[in-house]
Amino acid sequence: MEDRLQMDNGLVPQKIVSVHLQDSTLKEVKDQASNKQAQILEPKPESSLEIKPEQDGMEHVGRDDLKALGEEPKQRRGSASGSEPAGDSDRGGGPVEHYHLHLSSCHECLELENSTIESVKFASAENIPDLPYDYSSSLESVADETGPEREGRRVNLTGKAPNILLYVGSDSQEALGRFQEVQSVLADCVDVDSYILYHLLEESALKDPWTDNCLLLVIATRESIPEVLYQKFMAYLSQGGKVLGLSSSFTFGGFQVTSKGVLRKTVQNLVFSKADQSKVKLSVLSSGCRYQEGPGERLSPGGLQGHLENEDKDRMIVHVPFGTHGGEAVLCQVHLELPPSSDIVQTPEDFNLLKSSNLRRYEVLREILTTLGLSCDMKQVPALTPLYLLSAAEEIRDPLMQWLGKHVDSEGEIKSSQLSLRFVSSYVSEVEITPSHIPVVTDMEAFASENFNLEIYRQNLQTKQLGKVILFAEVTPTTMCLLDGLMFQMPQEMGLIAIAARQTQGKGRGRNAWLSPTGCALSTLLISIPLRSQLGQRIPFVQHLMSVAVVEAVRSIPGYQDINLRVKWPNDIYYSDLMKLGGVLVNSTLMGETFYILIGCGFNVTNSNPTICINDLITEYNKQHSAALKPLRADYLIARVLTVLEKLIDAFQDKGPNSVLPLYYRYWVHSGQQVRLGGPEGPKAFIAGLDDSGFLQVHQEGSEVVTVHPDGNSFDMLRNLILPRRR
Repeated sequence: MEDRLQMDNGLVPQKIVSVHLQDSTLKEVKDQASNKQAQILEPKPESSLEIKPEQDGMEHVGRDDLKALGEEPKQRRGSASGSEPAGDSDRGGGPVEHYHLHLSSCHECLELENSTIESVKFASAENIPDLPYDYSSSLESVADETGPEREGRRVNLTGKAPNILLYVGSDSQEALGRFQEVQSVLADCVDVDSYILYHLLEESALKDPWTDNCLLLVIATRESIPEVLYQKFMAYLSQGGKVLGLSSSFTFGGFQVTSKGVLRKTVQNLVFSKADQSKVKLSVLSSGCRYQEGPGERLSPGGLQGHLENEDKDRMIVHVPFGTHGGEAVLCQVHLELPPSSDIVQTPEDFNLLKSSNLRRYEVLREILTTLGLSCDMKQVPALTPLYLLSAAEEIRDPLMQWLGKHVDSEGEIKSSQLSLRFVSSYVSEVEITPSHIPVVTDMEAFASENFNLEIYRQNLQTKQLGKVILFAEVTPTTMCLLDGLMFQMPQEMGLIAIAARQTQGKGRGRNAWLSPTGCALSTLLISIPLRSQLGQRIPFVQHLMSVAVVEAVRSIPGYQDINLRVKWPNDIYYSDLMKLGGVLVNSTLMGETFYILIGCGFNVTNSNPTICINDLITEYNKQHSAALKPLRADYLIARVLTVLEKLIDAFQDKGPNSVLPLYYRYWVHSGQQVRLGGPEGPKAFIAGLDDSGFLQVHQEGSEVVTVHPDGNSFDMLRNLILPRRR
């Protein structure tokens, strides 16, 4: 059924339920289907549907069945008539026809799905609690206006990382300029709390596993695309991928890009047809090319179309479905990515025309992005706020202020290469806050926040040292930079930590960004580790200790032990092995005989987007087990994480890796997991555990257990693992 069942709006079937329709029922629905005035069947107490879970498949639901359920059959969006594989047949021996299945409005389907959840679970390899199914969501969590909403939330059902990848051609200064232009316009269109925009370099596009971690591929280059890369892009489409072409040579599906020199760099009038068939007219900058059908091609494009208002009605925007898994592309030969101020706009008159259409340009772009499954709900970037200097213990307050008095300069500042912190007793809004200059309010009496309750934090922090002195901000660029000027100067027994409710420039591994909307537990902790100690000789274990501390902080709460929170090597926090909801970033500096280590950590507590959060797991657990576990708070969990982390560090320093590995293995997702070494076609190996330094060990059949390293790609650390050279 995987290639045969098609659903509207890009929805992917999550469960397949075997249903047997008795003869009397078949006759009834066919009789009703023949009646043009057939009404939607109301659910009845005496259902004539007999559910028989079977191993071999499921009865085909055809045209007549859909009419009986109140759905008028329609051609699948973007499908050409007769484009389905030949040879399929329905119950009566005729050709199979695929139509919209609106589960969100079909009472019978919902009843059948709910009544068979238990049997589906027992048939699963693991009894993993299901995520809440959001009937208002499409494949990438775009709200369906016709479906009921569940608490106004969207859940990313794919589990994919929320990445938009931008391919702008070969690596050059010109390509970098193109990337910045496209990145800028897309950042103005999509919700920046839900997506990350990455530059997809040609080398990375060829070798890295980006197709598994991409919600949208944007191709914006006039260069000819190498054949091997073109095939990679087409493979991504065939897997259900979404592509946006911006004045690009990329095309498929019978459309050809042809040059029309008279249009190049000229402003033209465009008529754009939206998905609801309404029209938008605007002035656009033409690329000098257009789309034409190839010889003998009979094409069935999707709902979005754009043509010039000229005699030839040159086709400039086409919507092209591809394959049987929901792949689709919107291809454009007008410069939607360029602002009216672009260098290639030739005259003031052209600038004026484009400027007057600029709002409509964004309207067209958002319509395209929404059709391709992205959310364009705009949120304002919040203004930066001052820091507050807080203490978790009264006895540390006076020594802290005395230390500050000796270390600030004449203007009350502590400066580093990245940041100046100015310590003030109070803050007035006239003072400008920038990423490089932030005021720090020292008066604790003036502090109040909905996002951080100091008393809750104090009550749950049971440490000797960690987390005693807090720098808190409602909004800050990144907590990883806040401690820069303090980490080598402040006495370690003061236990410094930076906490934020929201970050505007969160950092991830390598060049990765980290989305940081409100609802995340965001912190950077400073610890010092002697070089000549158990942990000082095995610094990679620091990220493992922090990851397992987050999981243990939740699952050690009485009643919460079955919340399926886990760790993924090397530094991720996951829901089961399905979705990432947190991560750890460690920066270490060795000075003399001491490592000064900044541990950045972020995990979703109350925010369902962009992936999933801890409270989503708790809500679903309560539903599945008729439980009443309370939702958790970020301040409460940060305090618990620090408490667990300090105990893990102490145990490690006392007895080494074996003191913490049993807990780590209890929570990790990799037991018996199979990986490939060196590439997608490389030899198979099974994950065996961690070595004495915290690196991954694998076992190849007929070979010994060996340590492996990631190949350096930014998408999945467990893809293409490599064996280090033996000396």
